[in-house]
Amino acid sequence: MSDITSCDILISGGGIAGLTAAAAFGTAGFSVICVDPAPPVTDGDDAGADLRTTAMLQPAHGVLEAAGLWSTLEPHAAALEVMQIVDAGGTDGTARAAKAFRASDVSDLPFGWNFPNWRLRREMVARLDALETVDFRPGVGTKTFVGRTAEARVGLTDGTRVATRLVIAADGRNSPMRQAAGIGARTRRFGQKALAFAVTHPIPHDNISTEVHQTGGPFTLVPLPDRDGRPCSAVVWMDDGPRSMARTVADIPAFEAEMSARSCEILGPLTLASRRTVWPIISQIADRMSGTRMALIAEAAHVVPPIGAQGLNMSLADTASLLELAQANPDTLGDDAMLTAYHDARYADIRRRVTGVDLLNRASQAQAPLMREARALGLNALHQITPVRKTLMQLGLGTRPAG
Repeated sequence: MSDITSCDILISGGGIAGLTAAAAFGTAGFSVICVDPAPPVTDGDDAGADLRTTAMLQPAHGVLEAAGLWSTLEPHAAALEVMQIVDAGGTDGTARAAKAFRASDVSDLPFGWNFPNWRLRREMVARLDALETVDFRPGVGTKTFVGRTAEARVGLTDGTRVATRLVIAADGRNSPMRQAAGIGARTRRFGQKALAFAVTHPIPHDNISTEVHQTGGPFTLVPLPDRDGRPCSAVVWMDDGPRSMARTVADIPAFEAEMSARSCEILGPLTLASRRTVWPIISQIADRMSGTRMALIAEAAHVVPPIGAQGLNMSLADTASLLELAQANPDTLGDDAMLTAYHDARYADIRRRVTGVDLLNRASQAQAPLMREARALGLNALHQITPVRKTLMQLGLGTRPAG
């Protein structure tokens, strides 16, 4: 195809962040083309389904409302009323300290709401189908990018050429658009992988999200709606890479025994309720949030380990900031002044959060007894000092700037 297609915004990437951005900008009246080479899997039973879950924290509610998504997502939400941190770093691996952080201490709302990733994709794709302003093209990727003063030109893998005022790169940690714009990124590797799967258990979770810290990384249980009449939770189990890989092929009885022990049976014996998927753990931050006619969001801009529900919520904050600037200056959408303002609005907060999550992850990996003792003492101190506890919760939610 040789004709040039025009739009206000081209979004490269149809993951959760890209789909949310497409819905948000389309709802605001901008003409949007969203592409992704891999069509989204929207059925949890399909082989390619993303079985991870995402905790949408309080500020995400406004973004989802603005995108016309909240009303369809709310029926599938599991509210997160309490976040509990358990230290199991003693020599016998049993729980020796459990500290609860309650949303009611800082807000009338839950900390957030947890959703299966495949379900988010299903509802978001349906929303894009209903928006006349959005042209979603699954199975099509970006191939070339040229940023100019007046517009960007993007070549797609189906031969289409697009002239657009703004490119939003939401195409992952190895972002082809970021690379095409010549924006570098710094990466840190931890030698970890994360297993993601669902479990059922005999003890209700009572909308409590629990992180169990021992060694290798946290074992996190996040509430999900009941499954087949039994309480259900999503699990993210971070550990050294070889151990995580071995667990993907362990026979189910042995795996269930090991994960139940690792959870300290906080919710009783755990029963595997899904297949097991594995993900690499890295930390990454782009050198800049923007280039000529391009804004980076989500993992194209920043990647953090899955601790404290920071990853996607940072991504939604990117979208909220970019949308606010676009609506304030629609006639200058995508120009240098707007994109410099976007970088300035987001970069310092992102850098602090990436650094903070890195430190938490390294603490969760601690193997030396003295380091484990220091971690337990630190948890007790943070929880007991009320002003500090409330400030940390507000920082984690994103209702208070990380600076």
